[in-house]
Amino acid sequence: MKAAHMEQDLKALVALDTPTVCNALEVLSAEFRTHGFTFQPLVCAFPDLPPIVGYARTATIRSMRPSKLDKKATQDRRIAYYQHIEDGPRPSIAVIQDLDTLPGFGAFWGEVNTAIHKGLGCIGTVTDGCIRDIPQMAPGFQCLAGSINPSHGWCHVEEVGGSVSIHGMTVHDGDLVHADRHGAVVIPHDLVRKVPEAAALVARKEAIILAAARKPGFSAEVLRKAMGDAEDVH
Repeated sequence: MKAAHMEQDLKALVALDTPTVCNALEVLSAEFRTHGFTFQPLVCAFPDLPPIVGYARTATIRSMRPSKLDKKATQDRRIAYYQHIEDGPRPSIAVIQDLDTLPGFGAFWGEVNTAIHKGLGCIGTVTDGCIRDIPQMAPGFQCLAGSINPSHGWCHVEEVGGSVSIHGMTVHDGDLVHADRHGAVVIPHDLVRKVPEAAALVARKEAIILAAARKPGFSAEVLRKAMGDAEDVH
């Protein structure tokens, strides 16, 4: 696993929203226009919370049928998952893929699990599964989920660690994930310090166009000039 980034690096990323991070990554490499982010809608439990940035702790779950393991083995696997959360770098984000044919049939996330995860240094989750108990969730714990549903079903942990896919975003255990009400994106470790600078460049370019659009007398010709001026910003 990559070494944990300096606290100030993560603070710089928290100051950006997720679309801005995506913009910055696109500036750094065109390849990020096609992968590394969620591209299907997620339910955001707390849209007014600031963005979260943390190290992915991955797992897979199912809930439509009971675990194939016996009760003790099922519980041991759940504890192994919590140990995985505790042992990883902090802050962490639980990234959970629901493997069922109907993802979100049963809820892994609610009052109890958000409290447990927060206590283990986790600040949120990104999942294609479902959430419930939203008013009772741990304060400040962000949840981006595929749906909201009321029941547990037979929810159990299938695998701990490895790679998962959440609405088109592939995440490896230990990846750095940025998320807010818009969705989530993986920030490659070697680009962490470059993202804020690239985001500032995008903001400078956009400021020229926004200033022109908000002035009286705006027209397509004025826009043409503003777009040209923005291209000259480096």
